[in-house]
Amino acid sequence: MRSTTTVRLIGGPTLVIGVGGLRLLTDPADGRPGPIGAGPIDVVLLSRDTQDGHELLAQVPLVLTTSVCTERLGRSARALPPWYHLSLPRPDGGELRITGVPAQPGPGEVTGFVLSGVDTPAIYLSGGTVSPDVAEAVAQRCPQIDIAVLPADGALTGDQAAAILGSPTVILT
Repeated sequence: MRSTTTVRLIGGPTLVIGVGGLRLLTDPADGRPGPIGAGPIDVVLLSRDTQDGHELLAQVPLVLTTSVCTERLGRSARALPPWYHLSLPRPDGGELRITGVPAQPGPGEVTGFVLSGVDTPAIYLSGGTVSPDVAEAVAQRCPQIDIAVLPADGALTGDQAAAILGSPTVILT
């Protein structure tokens, strides 16, 4: 039986993702806080160091991010380098695997993430602009990407990303 998975765009790079009873928030940044809905956030996936969202980050039990961010954020922050993963138990009895993936180099350290599980769609969160080389590396290591979330102003179009990643759904933020 497939786990219930929802993806809700808040604005910019910020999404609320629900997987089997876990709630994840991506990049609560860019000064565009929007309503994230009822219920606590279990995990924040923070692709880069930012000055926004500090109040929220202090309230979340786990922030997965870059090593630079962990130094600044402290106790709830944990670095997830490329190709390392963390498995979290879900309230519905399943497990969510979060894998750090490389992101396009730019100013500062940046990371992307892939969410996966036995009974969940695999979701690729690019963390920023994606080059064909980065997309190909992710596709080689994570061959089943069901949903790709990429910036609308990135180096790849949705069609190019879908072709490289083999993803039937591409969300441009």
